[in-house]
Amino acid sequence: MKQIHRNLLVIVGIVASTFIWSADNEIYVDQAGSSASIDIEQLGISNLIGGLSSSAGSLTPLDLDGASMTLDINMIGSTNKFFGDIYADSFVGDYNFTGSSNTFTIQVDPSNTYGGDSSNQQVDVTGASNTFVLNQGTSALAATLDLDWVIQGSNNTITSNINIDGATNYVDIDGSDNTLTYTGSGVTASAGGYFWLDQTGGSRTFNIQQLSTQDNDYLKIISVGSNGTLCIIQNDQGSSLGC
Repeated sequence: MKQIHRNLLVIVGIVASTFIWSADNEIYVDQAGSSASIDIEQLGISNLIGGLSSSAGSLTPLDLDGASMTLDINMIGSTNKFFGDIYADSFVGDYNFTGSSNTFTIQVDPSNTYGGDSSNQQVDVTGASNTFVLNQGTSALAATLDLDWVIQGSNNTITSNINIDGATNYVDIDGSDNTLTYTGSGVTASAGGYFWLDQTGGSRTFNIQQLSTQDNDYLKIISVGSNGTLCIIQNDQGSSLGC
């Protein structure tokens, strides 16, 4: 456990867990190598875990490269930001956010460096007006991905783009005025994706597209609440008219 105040932390080649407690800090992580286990915790407001060109003090990366990695992120507070580039196979990600107006943007193996296969990711959110973006794979690379979202709060925005290959995506949302945009595409014969949304709350906006071209997709939605817009498209090489 380390306590830091407005310091810059660099982690390279780590194979054991690292615990960080901080407030109003910036964290820089550049990891290369397999079997890394990284645990980061930030408490307070306006904290930043760098990556994707970052900001504030201009740090970059959160950059993780290697197979069989585990990343555990806990951000407790408001207006915090977590950005990252992850190039991994058999990757486990556990992200916990408590607070409002936080930003989460992450991409996993966009260039097919490791394939992004067999990943297991969990995003837990408690709070309002948060923005979350999670993209994985490029061309049917997210093989057997298990992605789970648990969102509790209002006015949150969730965006996810996955090139699926037997991927499972489960979303549980409780709260009003939430927006969900999901696109699952895939081009292999094993691309079939499973998407399940369980939502409670009014004035919601959903835009969900499953676009596997050579396999079957499965979609299940349970939605309880008044007002809202739902756009659902399943397309296996046809011409979509849109919503």
